[in-house]
Amino acid sequence: MTELWPVTERDEVIEDLSAFVIAGRVKASPQGRYETDERSPRQGVADGAEAERLGFRRIFLSERWNLKEAGAILGGVGALTSRVELGTGVVPAFARHPMHAAAFASTMQAAYGPRFVLGLGRGGGGGAGYEHRNGFGALEDYVRIVRRLWAGEQVDYDGPAGSFTRLKMDDRHDGPDPQVWFGTFGLPRGAMAAARVMDGVLLIPNLTPDATRDAVARLREACAAVGRDPATLRVAQCVITAPELDDTETRQICHARTLTYLQAPGWGDTLCDMNGWDLGTLERIRSQDVLQGHDSIADSVFHRAQMKEPARAVPDTWMEESCAIGSVAHCVDRLRVYRDAGADEIVTYGSTPAQNAALAEAWRNRGRKA
Repeated sequence: MTELWPVTERDEVIEDLSAFVIAGRVKASPQGRYETDERSPRQGVADGAEAERLGFRRIFLSERWNLKEAGAILGGVGALTSRVELGTGVVPAFARHPMHAAAFASTMQAAYGPRFVLGLGRGGGGGAGYEHRNGFGALEDYVRIVRRLWAGEQVDYDGPAGSFTRLKMDDRHDGPDPQVWFGTFGLPRGAMAAARVMDGVLLIPNLTPDATRDAVARLREACAAVGRDPATLRVAQCVITAPELDDTETRQICHARTLTYLQAPGWGDTLCDMNGWDLGTLERIRSQDVLQGHDSIADSVFHRAQMKEPARAVPDTWMEESCAIGSVAHCVDRLRVYRDAGADEIVTYGSTPAQNAALAEAWRNRGRKA
């Protein structure tokens, strides 16, 4: 069993480097050879504590309604740490009643200090089995409702986000409100929603640096359009990292993971459009027999190791353009390109904090070389 214990944080935080933690899936791959083959909820908690020890600024957890309930895992990390920021990355906004979302975030602040980030997205209800509203107007109103609850207001609302009467939090945390971030492609409507109501943006993985640059430009233009200083909207770019890992694990982390995103209707098409990738290649990827006849994306049905063969259809060039793969030095150079494209922060993705330890140290030291 993975041992858990409070950690001693590093004195020096890497202000522009954060990490996703992997947790939830307890069924190991048939090979069971690699660190990312099996990452249980308990290991996810341990990874969050390890991220603090290594100096990452914050961690994010993608919630799914199976063994990845965000409050349980992030609460465990919070109890073992004292500094690393704790973010949902992201939860579907309407998977939680706004009172639930407000209480969740406020409780995290009260229990673990002012370091919680409520990361929201427009996805479905995570298998909750209900009709959800996920338009941009509904999302903006949802965020406004949550903020009003934190302010101690009574909320009566009937609009795109639903119908609510006499919502009010009797108690709330001391100190500042949690931050609210938006997981997005950074396209025009998403950029405008972020500019209006969000504190930060989490740009999706597998964007090329040029796509990141375009998204940052749209976000800045949206801020200017609503009279907001663009510097007040923090932009973090998720980057799949596989530093000095062997070819098999690299392909599981990069190609197989990306396959599940490319497979998703709408998502894959938008990703290819933003990156300038060939839609004919996307259709060939999606047409593989193993991907047919399932109601959900492939990684809900198969372990990434079982997608080794279909993932070969994902071009290596696409991964080289949108991930950080290879030597630590090369990965540092790749992350630097994303920072030069306008991202305020990089978030490692797909690999564990420990797998990125050498990369984090090299990133910390990149400006110190004479």
